[in-house]
Amino acid sequence: MSRPEHYAPADIFYNDEEAAKYASNSRMIEIQTKMSNRALELCLLPDRPCLLLDIGCGSGISGEAITDAGHMWIGYDISGSMLGIAEKREVDGDLFLADAGHGPRFRPGSFDGAISISALQWLCNCDKKGHEPFRRLRLFFERLYLCLRKGARAVMQFYPETAGQVEMITAAALRAGFGGGVVVDYPHSSKAKKHYLVVYAGLSGDMPQNIPQGLQGEIEESKKSIAVAQRERFKRKKGSKGKKSYKDKVFEKKEHQRQQGIGVRKDTKYTARTGKKTYKDKVFEKKEHQRQQGIGVSASSARR
Repeated sequence: MSRPEHYAPADIFYNDEEAAKYASNSRMIEIQTKMSNRALELCLLPDRPCLLLDIGCGSGISGEAITDAGHMWIGYDISGSMLGIAEKREVDGDLFLADAGHGPRFRPGSFDGAISISALQWLCNCDKKGHEPFRRLRLFFERLYLCLRKGARAVMQFYPETAGQVEMITAAALRAGFGGGVVVDYPHSSKAKKHYLVVYAGLSGDMPQNIPQGLQGEIEESKKSIAVAQRERFKRKKGSKGKKSYKDKVFEKKEHQRQQGIGVRKDTKYTARTGKKTYKDKVFEKKEHQRQQGIGVSASSARR
């Protein structure tokens, strides 16, 4: 499956048409909402209304999850078309147009946390002349670190193309002063697997600094599906006992031809042999066919 970032930069790829399709796809909305709720869970926000930064907010799907959780938010995106969809949906957050790779500036300590859904991998590409992915990532994380309050978490779901991208993103975050790492949900599933970069800005007494474990429930589901597949294979084997073999079919056909008075060769141990015919078998078969047609055939053997 082709990745969107292979076609064009985000501000070009997500034009009016693509933004409208993205925002109206019920399956996409469901997935984005689930990932947003998971990101909020990993943020470990205090039990009070918080102000969050939504990086790459797009059409506001992730922002609606923040609102539903009882928090306020400010979001930015590089696609004007996506922000236009968010405005039409009348989302509760404040929106503005910005490139995450330029590191938008905010007042230090402004936010209680930050989330990002399906946006971080775009910074790993060289979309324009002079773009250096690691430099853009490092600037992004440096500015993000400054705008978070001490001990606040940032959780960013992303789709890495290679293991090298995971290492580059993590290294850029650590260089900027963050602590933390990558949490992988359902690591053994090809479809449900999700990567979350979970980082915290400094140490704080009321915030645990350990990285949570990824969800593992998909493993149990895969075991169940394997067990079901094994039962199905067993049923197929069991049901195939009464099936006639190729040899049985050949003998049955020859017997039927005899009853109709058709001349048929006698049955031998070579009858209905499966496998590649030898040169000798082919010669004898041809001679037998010629005899049945009344053509005179020599009695010589098939020697090469």
